[in-house]
Amino acid sequence: MTDRTTAPAAPPAAPPTPPRPTPGAYARLAKLDIVDYYIGLPLVFAMTLPLLGARAETLGFLLLVLVAEVAVVAAMVSFDDVTGYRDGSDAANYGSDAARRRLARKPLVHGTLTEPQALRFGRAATAASVVLWALVVALAPHRPLWAVVGAALCLVASVQYSWGLKLSYRGFQEIFLCGLGVGWVLVPYGLLVGHVDGFVIVQALVFGGGPMIFGLYSNTNDAAGDRAAGRVTVAARVSLRANTAFIVALTATETLLVTGSHLLGIAPWWFTVALLPVIALRVAQLYTGFVLGDILRARRTAIHTHRAAVVLLIGANLLAPFLPDAL
Repeated sequence: MTDRTTAPAAPPAAPPTPPRPTPGAYARLAKLDIVDYYIGLPLVFAMTLPLLGARAETLGFLLLVLVAEVAVVAAMVSFDDVTGYRDGSDAANYGSDAARRRLARKPLVHGTLTEPQALRFGRAATAASVVLWALVVALAPHRPLWAVVGAALCLVASVQYSWGLKLSYRGFQEIFLCGLGVGWVLVPYGLLVGHVDGFVIVQALVFGGGPMIFGLYSNTNDAAGDRAAGRVTVAARVSLRANTAFIVALTATETLLVTGSHLLGIAPWWFTVALLPVIALRVAQLYTGFVLGDILRARRTAIHTHRAAVVLLIGANLLAPFLPDAL
C-alpha cells in the first residue's frame, strides 16, 4: 500500500469582527436628524414670550429641556431598533425599499452597530434621561403636580414604547405618538408658567397630532411587516379601506379642532387663518397616499406639514400682540 498523507484540517473560521462603533452610527441610532418633537420648544418659547418676556433664564431652561428630550428619544429609538431587529420587522419594512427609507438609519440592520452596542447605548441614554429630567424639575420656576407627573409619564412611556411593556406592540402606538407631542408642549409650558389655558392645550394638540399623522402613513406602509412581528397598529389590524377611513377621520378631526376652537371662543381668529395652509397640505397628502397610492411620498408630505404648522404657529404667536382682537 502506498502511504497517504492527509492535508491538515483548515482552522475554524474566525468569528466576524464586530463593527467598530462610530459617532455617526450612534447618531443614526439616536435618530438625531428627526427633530419633529424637539421643535415644540421654540413654540413653547413663542407662547410664553408675552407672559415672561425674552429672558435668558427661559432660554437656558428650554435648552436643558431640549437635552433631556434628546436623551429620552435616544433611549426610546435605541430600544425600538433592537426590538425591530430581533423580530425582523425592521428588515422587512426597510430592506425592501432601502433607497427611499434610508436603510443606514437602522444601524443594526445595516450592520454598523451590534445589538449589545445598541443596548448599552439605550441603557446609558435612559440613565441620562432620568438625571436630566430630575434636573429640569429641580430648576423649574414652577412645579405644578400635573406637569411633574406628565414629565415622568412621558419618560417612562417612551422607554417602554418598544421595550419592557412594549406599548407600541399592544395597541397604544397612535395614542403615544400624539401624547408625547402634547406632553412635550404642556410640560415645559407648565414648568415655566405654572398653569395652562384652553388655547395652549389646543396648540399642544395640534402639535402632537403632527407626529401621529405622519406615523399613520408609516404604519400603512409597514402594515405587513408589523403584522408578521405581532405589532398592533390600526394599519396592521384592519383592512386598507378601514385604515384609510381612520386616517381621513383623524385628519378631519384636526381640521375641526383648528376651526372649531375659534368658533367656541377658545382660540383667536388668527389661529385658524394661520393654519389654513396646513389644512390644504393635509388634503394633498391624503390624495397622494390614497388616490395616487404613494404612501411614502404622502408620509414625507405629512412630515413637512407638521414642520410647517409649527413654523406658522411660532410666527403667529410672535405677531399676535400686533394683531387686532377681531376681524
